[in-house]
Amino acid sequence: MKPLEGLIVLDFAQYLAGPSAALRLADLGARVIKVERPQGGDNGRRLVFKNLISDNDGVLFHTINRNKESFTADLKDPADLTAVKELIKQADILIENFRPGIMDKLGLGYEDVKKINSKIVYGTVSGYGLDGPWVKRPGQDLMIQSLSGLTLLNGNQDDLPTPIALAMADTYAGIHLVQGILACIYRRFKTGEGGRVSVSLLESMLDLQFEFIATYINDDHTLPTRAKVNNAHVYLPAPYGIYATQDSFIALAMGSLPDLGEILDIPALADYADDASAFAQRDKIKQLIQATLTQDTTENWLAKLKSKNYWASEVLNWKELIDRPGFKSLDMLVHVGRPGHRDIITTRCPIRIDGEIYKSNKWAPALGEDTQKIMQEFKITKGDAN
Repeated sequence: MKPLEGLIVLDFAQYLAGPSAALRLADLGARVIKVERPQGGDNGRRLVFKNLISDNDGVLFHTINRNKESFTADLKDPADLTAVKELIKQADILIENFRPGIMDKLGLGYEDVKKINSKIVYGTVSGYGLDGPWVKRPGQDLMIQSLSGLTLLNGNQDDLPTPIALAMADTYAGIHLVQGILACIYRRFKTGEGGRVSVSLLESMLDLQFEFIATYINDDHTLPTRAKVNNAHVYLPAPYGIYATQDSFIALAMGSLPDLGEILDIPALADYADDASAFAQRDKIKQLIQATLTQDTTENWLAKLKSKNYWASEVLNWKELIDRPGFKSLDMLVHVGRPGHRDIITTRCPIRIDGEIYKSNKWAPALGEDTQKIMQEFKITKGDAN
């Protein structure tokens, strides 16, 4: 039995942050019902990478909304709204990421929903919080990364501000939302009390940088400087970084520079035995290391480094990674294509409980695929959600 079996989640969210939180709850056993508008549904259905589409929806939608059901309802239609409220009466969790105030206008804000179901845990994702001067700004990942200071940590000193090339703000907000929802569910089991969980993309990006922001504040508000070459961490000394070799790349983590000097035959590294000098001279040190590493292959360097237990790794692309035994042993992939359409392969839930891997081959639902079944099961007779 999965730990969240028996919980019903209503997923009103779109795109990534909210739906990814609902996906994780589904992976852990909850039943997730996407509540979508009849015309078009979740806008994420039309978010397409590399022209990859299956059954008229972007493959990205399939990966974020696998293991869910779809219930269509026009929230501006009184009959459909009544049907949704009947669902809410029987739900445990509600997730939404509309602009602040929209759910209130629809009569589905937290205070309204609490009157319908006092035990519900109501999860909200916003861009910048529920109030304040930025509340009306678009909650978009690149904009959030840029505003949060994150882009000034990546790349080298003379590079433009460099974002992390993933939807970091959306992803972390989804993770934080799940944490808050599960904490609130635990409280409900103890007290019978529901509650509202609110996260924002900006707060999640600030939390992601908690070590760096705390260092900045406690260092007399001194801004960090990116290394001129091979930057990988603004507060760590050399050799920390990724370096080119004769045929590819190699990552060097924390370690003694004198020891590294012996392994790589760079006698000058013996002069940097303490972290202070290794940080103060990190650019000079990294240039010395880089000049040496280009003289041989990654495989040969790794053999020497690993023989001395020095922390180093090859740098892989996805093709190389997926072919490696270490990846295959994780059993990370799952097939989630809709019956009769192209097979879709994505990653599974990364959490194991009692050693069990949680996989589900249930596909992402077509728009409204489960509406009539849910109406009958939940004995909803008012309105026609189609």
